[in-house]
Amino acid sequence: MYEWVKALHVISVIAWMAGMMYLPRLFVYHADCAVGSEKSETFKVMERRLYRGIMTPAMIATWIFGLWLAFGFGIVDFSQGWMWLKAVMVIALSGVHGLYGSLLRAFQQDRNTRSHKFFRAINEIPFVIAIVIVIAVIVKPF
Repeated sequence: MYEWVKALHVISVIAWMAGMMYLPRLFVYHADCAVGSEKSETFKVMERRLYRGIMTPAMIATWIFGLWLAFGFGIVDFSQGWMWLKAVMVIALSGVHGLYGSLLRAFQQDRNTRSHKFFRAINEIPFVIAIVIVIAVIVKPF
């Protein structure tokens, strides 16, 4: 059963990360659209479907399978620092997910005040967090 849970965890992470890197890219293009334009309304649909239909379910699945791996099989040693680093980074990634949700709501309500440059910058945050997580899990530096 361990291998199945691990596989489902990795699949969930991939889906979540794909959305976490794609949504701010949609925001980049949406920020340059005129409010109320057909293009803006199309981006609203795309963003909402990505966030609610893919990203949030993938995040929930990532958490469920990750916690199952951590506590259900007795294989994680919480005295090692890498596990705590991973936990902090996953919490940070979840926070970024929440930030993206608030930015999505601003676009949905035609209240976005941020430029495409802001969205280009925040597009990199999930990938940096993912790099730290992968190094922590694979290399286990401490």
